Amino acid sequence: MVISIARPKLEGNIAVGDDRQIGFAEFGDPGGRAVFWLHGTPGARRQIPTEARMYAEQNHIRLIGVDRPGIGSSTPHQYDRVLDFGDDLQTIADTLGIDKMAVVGLSGGGPYTLACAAAMPDRVTAAGVLGGVAPLVGPDGIHSGLMDLGATVAPLLQVAGMPIRLAASGLIRLIRPVASPALEIYARMSPEGDRRMLGRPEFKAMFLDDLLNGSRKQLAAPFYDIVVFTRDWGFRLDEISVPVRWWHGDHDHIVPFAHGRHVVSRLRDAQLTELPYESHLGGLGCAEEIMRTMIEVWDSAESTAPQG
Repeated sequence: MVISIARPKLEGNIAVGDDRQIGFAEFGDPGGRAVFWLHGTPGARRQIPTEARMYAEQNHIRLIGVDRPGIGSSTPHQYDRVLDFGDDLQTIADTLGIDKMAVVGLSGGGPYTLACAAAMPDRVTAAGVLGGVAPLVGPDGIHSGLMDLGATVAPLLQVAGMPIRLAASGLIRLIRPVASPALEIYARMSPEGDRRMLGRPEFKAMFLDDLLNGSRKQLAAPFYDIVVFTRDWGFRLDEISVPVRWWHGDHDHIVPFAHGRHVVSRLRDAQLTELPYESHLGGLGCAEEIMRTMIEVWDSAESTAPQG
């Protein structure tokens, strides 16, 4: 069974440069405190769990999904460093009239969440990461089979990236008629935790909506992610002063749990929540807890801030 999922209250593109745009989608209360939710790899702006959207609606939170370059209607662009995304999100926040914000990122959205915290310590009040990718190179680097493979193919993507990206975009058009059964096949091949998550009708609806409506025009962003993740990110983990809360499944088959523990150990103010028997998508099942935690950390930071 596939259930329908509500459209965003507001959706469009924001100029982040003379020749670049990034897509966004808003949910919740337009007058509430802002929480940016950054999608995984792959993913797009609508990859936000129903529980997070409902919590935002009921608790006066402005919940905003943001594309990365090369997905949906966003302009293709290869960042030199993960940190550069922070400049784009700052422009997006300025355009939307947002001063303070919390930022949450799933998987491949994790590095960009940390980048926003590093780039805007005076504006990001809290950062939440769900099974986030860890650095591969530099003093914070940790190796894994998947990221080592990414480092191997990254040079190929930089040289032959355009044909590969065009082929991936064509794949979206081909998969549209069979997207639902294809997702069910993927779920059956996934570890138990993710299989359980993808078996929930509301999560299936969210992923299908994001793939067919959020990602529908192009699918270059995952290839850009692979390239930039294998480079120096442009900041050090111990430079981040923003409070970080991290959720990670201890049976994660894509980003090992040890990677979450590794990153958290190097952050100044971070707490790791282990999700027993959960795999890579386990954090999505904690969406309400994550939203509540972001606001609690925000409130705590405001209560202890010096009064000017």
